[in-house]
Amino acid sequence: MSDATTATTGPDPAVLAEFETHRRELCAYAYRMLGSSFEAEDAVQETFTRAWRSYDSFEGRASLRSWLYKIATNICLDMLDRPQSRARPMDLNGPGRPDSPLPMPQPDYVWIEPIPNALAFGADPADHASIRDTLRLAFVAACQHLPATQRAILIMREVLRFSAGETAEALMMSPASVNSALQRARATMSKVQPKVADKFDETDPDQRKLIDDFVSAFEAYDMDALTTLLKADVALSMPPFDLWISGPENVAAFMLSTGSACRNSRMVPIEANGSPAFGHYKPSEEPGVWVPWSITVLELEGDTIAGLNFFLDTQRLFPLFGLEPEWREPV
Repeated sequence: MSDATTATTGPDPAVLAEFETHRRELCAYAYRMLGSSFEAEDAVQETFTRAWRSYDSFEGRASLRSWLYKIATNICLDMLDRPQSRARPMDLNGPGRPDSPLPMPQPDYVWIEPIPNALAFGADPADHASIRDTLRLAFVAACQHLPATQRAILIMREVLRFSAGETAEALMMSPASVNSALQRARATMSKVQPKVADKFDETDPDQRKLIDDFVSAFEAYDMDALTTLLKADVALSMPPFDLWISGPENVAAFMLSTGSACRNSRMVPIEANGSPAFGHYKPSEEPGVWVPWSITVLELEGDTIAGLNFFLDTQRLFPLFGLEPEWREPV
């Protein structure tokens, strides 16, 4: 079959169906690489397009999975040829004062974005446990400190458990070079990755109670109750603003001043980054109607909340999470 014919008709539908079985893990990989769920989806779609066009040249010399990862890696490395890695507000500056005015918002390409579990997790709950920690916001942000090739090597070797040979083949490097780069990547991650991992187990009754208590306190706007749930060095951030706040008292002061527009919010549970998360709606001018305010992702540490992440780009993020453009009081 000629390339022209392949480009017109594509491989057998069964092959395309087999591509699809790898979509979520490829999307999770691209998300760890790029820090953006939107860019990750684009990277996977481009991976399938290139694989579809060149399938006749594949000829089964490697596993289909390895071949798709090789294509996806090259696409991600091309997309990372940009002057700035994505970050969290805490990566850019020190904490602000609770009475600080909001700065000008930064463009969306500056920020680590949340990803729906549905884009990154397969149907098997056992798979969730093995990969959820590497989809946490803190891990993805730490990866952005690595040069692009080291980032790919770390993820392929430590997360996906590719061999040094498989990784070398994907990156067109020698196994010795892969192992050397992996050591450098590990050294960097040991410096920038949080020492205590964010852990969430939805079957843990104590953690479920912590989350339920958070929702109750926030919807009631009871800052006394809220602060009892927060870690001493809790961090509140609100991309696209680079301002962030640290400490329970400062969080409460901020929410009662600059953040007071979200008083009387309503929270709809969603699944993001393997963490407890919500579609967060604030009151509108119409009684009984709430409008999008944020995708809120919590980071837990033990029996406390260590991170409050409010992603305010609702115009892009609410459709991504399948959330309605408004929330109405149930009749």
